[in-house]
Parts: sequence; structure tokens; C-alpha cells
Amino acid sequence: MSDATDPWLIVGLGNPGPDYAANRHNVGFMVADLLATRMGGKFKRAQKAQAQVVEGRIGPPGPASRRVVLVKPMSYMNLSGGPVTALRDFYKVPTDHVVAVHDELDVDYGSLRLKLGGGDNGHNGLKSMTKAMGPDYHRVRFGIGRPPGRMQVADFVLKDFSSTERKELAFLVDRSADAVECLLAEGLERAQSAYNS
Repeated sequence: MSDATDPWLIVGLGNPGPDYAANRHNVGFMVADLLATRMGGKFKRAQKAQAQVVEGRIGPPGPASRRVVLVKPMSYMNLSGGPVTALRDFYKVPTDHVVAVHDELDVDYGSLRLKLGGGDNGHNGLKSMTKAMGPDYHRVRFGIGRPPGRMQVADFVLKDFSSTERKELAFLVDRSADAVECLLAEGLERAQSAYNS
């Protein structure tokens, strides 16, 4: 069982490389980048896994501050579980102190949902993480909505946000980073009541 002194592993899910940077599927990377900026850190290559990491603290100075390792797996989405599990083991992070930040098709654009455990809903990053370490980690689900018309899901998630969506994107990424900080500082129930929409 985890306690307040255990570190947290915050995993932004996405695909590496400039071709994917602005895709809907890469919103986890966007939130991780913002959290790194807030922590005053820069991502660097992990020694122990195919990933980039930033170590630091989140939250106000004092007992509410949490030790955090931010992670962006560099293995492509469908292989995220390997690097995440390697880093979880290296930093000795309990599975319930792992948070995956990811795009979610079944949540409307602009909405967030936080939860602990559950299925992968066809999300290849979650599928890989769950296969590697079980389902009992937190999720911050950033709603991207369903593809329009007959567009295939794979095409939709690998497209950039639309010009209309981009008007709100910075605000929504900021809100998602706030939700992660709230989850760590105040727990899941408080974060759900503040941010689930």
C-alpha cells in the first residue's frame, strides 16, 4: 500500500517525433510538457527506459508537495507499457501512484474525467500499460470526442486538433495539468468533484 512519501509517476501518452506533435493522440505529451514547465524542469533521456523524464516536485512547498517523475514514453503509443513499467520499478512507485494522461474518444471535447482503474476502451497506450502492470493506475482522460461521419478512429486520433478545437486547446491543457496537481495534492474524490465534467 502506498503512503504520502511515495513518488508519483505522471505519464503523458503520445507518439514521439514532430509529425505527431500536434495530433489529438498526443495531448498527454502536451499536458506533460506544461507540468514540466510549471516544475521548472526540462525533459531528458531516461537512463533506464526508452522515455524522456523530468524529476521534481508538484504542489506548494511543505507537506502538500509531492515528489514526481514526469514521463513521456518514446516507444510509440502501442508499446508504452514497457518503458512505464521499467520506470515504475526503477523509482519504486506503487501502481496506484501511476497516472496516465491520455486522449479519450468517449468523452466530449473539452471535458475531463479522472478515475482509478478500469478498461482500456481500445486505447493502445492504456492497453500496453495494463498488459504490463495491471489496470490499477489513475487516468486523467482528456475528451477528444468521436470522429465525424465515417472517419476511421485511427485516422481521427492521428490528425491535428481542428482550428475550432485549437482555440480552446491551451486552456484545456492547462486545466488538465491543474487536475493532475489536484489529484496528487487532494486525492481522487476531490479532483473528480472539481474537474470531472
